[in-house]
Amino acid sequence: MKSLTNQADKTQAPKHVAIIMDGNGRWAKAHNLPRIEGHRQGTEAVKRTLKLAQDHGIPFITLYAFSVENWNRPKDEVDALMDLLDKFLADQLKELIKREIRLRVIGRFEELPAHIQERLQKTEQATAHFTKYTLGLALNYGSRTEIIDALRAVTKASKSGDLNIDNFDYNDLRRYLQTGDMPDPDLIIRTSGESRLSNFLLLQSAYAEIHITSVLWPDFGEAEFKIAIKDYVERERRYGKTSCQLHNT
Repeated sequence: MKSLTNQADKTQAPKHVAIIMDGNGRWAKAHNLPRIEGHRQGTEAVKRTLKLAQDHGIPFITLYAFSVENWNRPKDEVDALMDLLDKFLADQLKELIKREIRLRVIGRFEELPAHIQERLQKTEQATAHFTKYTLGLALNYGSRTEIIDALRAVTKASKSGDLNIDNFDYNDLRRYLQTGDMPDPDLIIRTSGESRLSNFLLLQSAYAEIHITSVLWPDFGEAEFKIAIKDYVERERRYGKTSCQLHNT
């Protein structure tokens, strides 16, 4: 498979792509199928996208799989989602090991069902030594709860004398975020046409480029992925500077 970008553009390609996977329910409704079938097809899109990211040398990809707000959905749907997650992890463990992809879970891990925690721990431990590619899986995740948890940890470290709060900055705070061992995302992709971040990586996405596609998540594939990366590569990332400063003109 050819790279998404040409050789001259490779230094501009994103190192971390984060995806808000949206539209499973609408996909199912459009096809006159139960909602769970939309979620099942969504897991196939996850497999495709993970392969695309690795094929094109993107070292970090983070997927918003289950938010803290998703517990408010009907219990039968939540239970079905957990069963799908369990099956996905069981089916993909050998594939992750074969392709040397580390699994990194972010979110309030301890509030997930016990059998899911066990499956996640097993997968994380089996892939922990891989360093080239990382799959971040956001489960029971919300940026606001993440920030609260980070501030609690910072307060505890400050009180114990392990942290000097006087010179504290964002780089220090990053170490206490659940993504602390990953770079901040360069690109956020949201499917289904919605134009919001939905409590996903709010701090980490401060300077991320955002790409919105109307394609529903189960239909997301190579064409849409290429468009998103091309959109990113063609943008000018100024970080508060002017174009003249960036180009020395």
